[in-house]
Amino acid sequence: MANTERAPLRRSRGDRVIAGICGGLGEFFGINSNWFRAGFLLALIPGGIPGILIYVILWLIIPNK
Repeated sequence: MANTERAPLRRSRGDRVIAGICGGLGEFFGINSNWFRAGFLLALIPGGIPGILIYVILWLIIPNK
């Protein structure tokens, strides 16, 4: 059986623009962090609150590396 253990979800130190949330999500899921950045930007369109609120909650609960 293959070892499918992932590293724990952490905020990125190297791939960060503001707090490293998108970089950390990208590293955790193995995809480009720009997809998460685009998702947060899309979540800002309907008034800003959904994208900002999700980002701040993730900033508070995801530990730094």
